[in-house]
Amino acid sequence: MRKLLFAPLVFASFLLAHTMEPAGPPPSDLNPAITSTLQKDGIKVLDGKKVWCELWFVSTAPSGPKSSEEAVTLPTIPQGAFLGVIRFPERGADRRGQSIKPGVYTLRYGNYPQNGDHQGVEPQRDFLVLSPVADDQDVKKNLSFDALVALSRKASATPHPAVMSMWRVESDFKPGISQQGESDWVVQTKVGDLPVAIVVAGKNTH
Repeated sequence: MRKLLFAPLVFASFLLAHTMEPAGPPPSDLNPAITSTLQKDGIKVLDGKKVWCELWFVSTAPSGPKSSEEAVTLPTIPQGAFLGVIRFPERGADRRGQSIKPGVYTLRYGNYPQNGDHQGVEPQRDFLVLSPVADDQDVKKNLSFDALVALSRKASATPHPAVMSMWRVESDFKPGISQQGESDWVVQTKVGDLPVAIVVAGKNTH
């Protein structure tokens, strides 16, 4: 149902086949208040033989009043809600192609604003927004859009937040990873009981 917009390949590593396997439990040095919210077994995404990233999502998806916003596929997840963590063992990158330092980052839910600045980014407005876990410890608190962007700039070290594209899978849900288009590698998994797809490698230049 969803059509991705693709950009020229930038990172040579994306040419290698990406695969997925279990990652085991969350990082042992995480705050127990964070670990207690996460699934016991995460996802490891490999780029060839190298680990590209590892993800652990919440065992129960946060829920709130249904949003009436347009082009949102996960309308019951509150803006700024904590959804999990991601670890880059080596330097990684976000959906914009921004370089991300090795480390652990929180993943919170955000919708990019309809202000004309993000036309052509993606057909949906759902994104995961990355922030350094050391600066984002209160996972029970939902962050405002402005607060989330300010926090995420610490991950990207640019004026733009660090983001990963995601959307709800409405049909043909198949846990695993697959290539879509020339450069995008998409993981299908569940956040709580919600089937979602996440672009874990690939770049959109808008």
